[in-house]
Amino acid sequence: MVVTADHQKHFVLVHGVGHGAWSWFKIKQLLEEAGHRVTAVDLAASGTNTNTRLEDLHTVHDYSKPLLKIMSSIIPADEKVVLVGHSYGGINMALAMDEYPEKVSVAVYVSALMPDAIHAPSYVLDEYLKWIPEGHMIDTQFLPYAGISEDQETSVLFGHKYISTKLYHKCSNEDIALAKMLVRPMSLFTENLSEIKPFPREGYGSVKRVYITCNEDKAVPLEFQQWLIENIGVAEVIEMKNADHNPMFSQPHELCRYLLEIAERYI
Repeated sequence: MVVTADHQKHFVLVHGVGHGAWSWFKIKQLLEEAGHRVTAVDLAASGTNTNTRLEDLHTVHDYSKPLLKIMSSIIPADEKVVLVGHSYGGINMALAMDEYPEKVSVAVYVSALMPDAIHAPSYVLDEYLKWIPEGHMIDTQFLPYAGISEDQETSVLFGHKYISTKLYHKCSNEDIALAKMLVRPMSLFTENLSEIKPFPREGYGSVKRVYITCNEDKAVPLEFQQWLIENIGVAEVIEMKNADHNPMFSQPHELCRYLLEIAERYI
């Protein structure tokens, strides 16, 4: 059933590291078919964004600029969006929530990193890196590159085996092939994140958060997703059983249904 203009929502979709707006193509179509507005963003040096090179990015704020630009341009001034972030995209989403809390009706974390309002944003990433066992990343490459300050930064490029067995293991062969063709290297900005002050409760902390867990996730294990939730707390937790790390590919109709239900509950 298509919604009327009065009930139309605006969804802003934020991809995970190494990915792009393309990773939301199934969800974008389903939400638009239901009558909603959808903006799937390509973060800097990601997806089809060729305006910026990885070497030009020095901070997570640089990486997030396309999302922040979208948030700043939302009109009318009192419009609120449903902000949805996947995986590392939870970090980018937190920056947008902190800068534009009045423009977000609810933030939906899909198996995503979720900072708290006590520690530097690097805390959850550091804990995640401690959580995963040695050898977990299989054939993923961690390579140095020269940042804009000429300091050596580290990029991450997901390997084909990692994509198949950890990120997309419940997805179709076509989806896996697409990911292998389109993933790009990106930095995790670990040092920069450690230098950022904790997000304040009056900005980031004031936005309602819903967490969607993916119970068969092999990239961000369910136990770590639960730790993230307990670390800061959320308004609601929704479980997607039998979901891998990319439910937007493996279970798009179920994920879309949850997003529509959340949008109705948090106006």
